[in-house]
Amino acid sequence: MLKHITAALAAFFLLLPGSVFAESLDLSKLGDIEEAEQWEERAWYQREDGSDWRVQDDGSVIVTISATGDVTIGGDTRKSGKSVFDKQLAKEELGLDFPLSNVRSIFEADDLTLVNFEGTLTNTKSATKNTYSFAAPPEYVQVLTSAGVEAVSLENNHVMDHGDAGYRDTCQTLSDAGIVYSGHLGASAYTTDTGVKIGMLAYQTFNGNYKNIYASIESDIQSLRDAGCSIVIVSYHWGEEKDYIPNERQVPLGRATIDAGADLVIGHHSHRMNPIEIYKGKYICYSLGNFSFAGNSKPDDMDTFIYQQRFRVYPDGTVENADMRIIPCSISSQEKVNDFKPTPKDTDAAQALLSRMEELNAKFEKAFSKTGVVAVSPYQTQWTTSY
Repeated sequence: MLKHITAALAAFFLLLPGSVFAESLDLSKLGDIEEAEQWEERAWYQREDGSDWRVQDDGSVIVTISATGDVTIGGDTRKSGKSVFDKQLAKEELGLDFPLSNVRSIFEADDLTLVNFEGTLTNTKSATKNTYSFAAPPEYVQVLTSAGVEAVSLENNHVMDHGDAGYRDTCQTLSDAGIVYSGHLGASAYTTDTGVKIGMLAYQTFNGNYKNIYASIESDIQSLRDAGCSIVIVSYHWGEEKDYIPNERQVPLGRATIDAGADLVIGHHSHRMNPIEIYKGKYICYSLGNFSFAGNSKPDDMDTFIYQQRFRVYPDGTVENADMRIIPCSISSQEKVNDFKPTPKDTDAAQALLSRMEELNAKFEKAFSKTGVVAVSPYQTQWTTSY
């Protein structure tokens, strides 16, 4: 990891009752990304005098979190020959560092990067009868470690593509690489070098699982609080593929999760960007779309974004939202073909993506107006506060 994180990446698992098995954008315009030569002189969180701006005078700590959509590497093991991912890998000078190379500097300038890892890291030959059966060799975990990814959500419809053996291999590989994961085995926690513990939960809503989640979510979150977690993030694999608006089951669950004590809700599965709702002062990201997605070499929608949020954690344990922004990206560095290399958009393309998100906001507000006040997030690409 290249984030100047000195705390050990320690995963712990809380067996939770009710949990179910189952041309690039100029980053200087986005706020706090420094010039490359400055990075060699000081860490991303250091002021010129060497002090750490994350630690405030009142003793509070600013924590920056990045989250992305689906990361799928390798290929469908039931198909013969090289996967499209491996064919692209053979062309890349950076080797396994290539997929996230264009966003690495962003992930290195935060306290935690969380992605939805949709696939397996295994050499097992057994495969389930799913429509697709994604797998990558365990050494492909370098895709994540080389870019500063510290945590993954591991609860989706592809983590069991190679059965229990493939899932165990994946968990072990991630653990060996120092990456924490949350899924049907339980929660995970990550402690930043400033001493803030972040708890993560992940669920999938398929096969009638909504009832189980409602029954356990409050106690699951409380378990993380009891374990000393100041911030709790809940990831959901929910909704329908290719939908741009959450459905009538997602919205109540997202809100109930905030009511149960979560600080942030992150959604996946639709492979499309969805609106971001502000509910009781907290954010519900219904879907972050694809990110580095080797499941499709020519997807019909290549828009995505990195969601970033800053929390302020006070000495008494109080947590407040300090800031948020999105970084508009394409899932590819090429215009018409997916090379699995997400890339920040240039100014005009970024504005076009923001306009799309505003249109989705309007549709979301209209669809759920009868549920009460619907507050959607303004989509800013810069931090509102400089430290």
